[in-house]
Amino acid sequence: EKGIYRAIEKAMEQAGTDRINTVGYCIGGTLMGAALAHMAAKGDKRINATTFFAAQHDFAEAGDLLLFTDEHWLAQIEQMMDDAGGVLPGAAMAETFNALRANDLIWSFFVSNYLMGKSPPAFDLLFWNADQTRMPKALHMDYLRSLYGQNQLTKGQFRLGGETIDLGKVRIPLYFQASREDHIAPMNSVYRSAKAFGSEDVTFTLAGSGHIAGVVNAPAANKYSHWTNEALPETLADWQSGAVEHPGSWWPHWAAWLVERSGEMVPARNPKAGPLKAIEPAPGSYVKVKS
Repeated sequence: EKGIYRAIEKAMEQAGTDRINTVGYCIGGTLMGAALAHMAAKGDKRINATTFFAAQHDFAEAGDLLLFTDEHWLAQIEQMMDDAGGVLPGAAMAETFNALRANDLIWSFFVSNYLMGKSPPAFDLLFWNADQTRMPKALHMDYLRSLYGQNQLTKGQFRLGGETIDLGKVRIPLYFQASREDHIAPMNSVYRSAKAFGSEDVTFTLAGSGHIAGVVNAPAANKYSHWTNEALPETLADWQSGAVEHPGSWWPHWAAWLVERSGEMVPARNPKAGPLKAIEPAPGSYVKVKS
């Protein structure tokens, strides 16, 4: 109520609309998918269409992170969060993700920086990646135990806001993006998630690169490729066999999808005109504070 729903209410109030399109990235996409199922159970039709970046809902093939969901690890993680005041420290999350790709994210820097004495080059994505996020204990433990460990979301067992939610009841248009080299949200896992919803309007797009660079890939960079297929067969392997490769960013494909599922273009709004009071100039001071 104080998270996704509150943000939806305020965005619609500011824009003067009665429906909205949403985007969820990684665990934000997991939360968004759960919210869609909760809204479907309540008959709430405020969301018109949703896009998921590197987001998982079916955790049966969630990759190496499943190693951290047995009760031995969960007890240690819970104790760590208690010691940290009820949150998972951002550094702990970063260390876990880095360990999944140790050759690229740990040892390459050890060799280049420590052994060879080279200074790391300035790189915007690495700077962003180094600004870690803390996770509240209740959210993180539920995420690991109920979703990763027990896969309750796709089994129709997960309870949210007093409802046992069912992804199969979500009927709105959905766009799923996955990346070929994503070690956090593996492409097989994202594809299974796309198959878990009840919508008949589901688009799956596969991008090159990984969890961050595969998503944040502006067309001007002309980097990587992406693959599209209008069909959504049973397995990712079947999808790939019929997919078409396109050079460069997947963003234009997504933009075209959004145009078909959005309202008419309108002049840019002046945020200061309200009705909500402006807090401070963009991008906001909180964006500039490092963890």
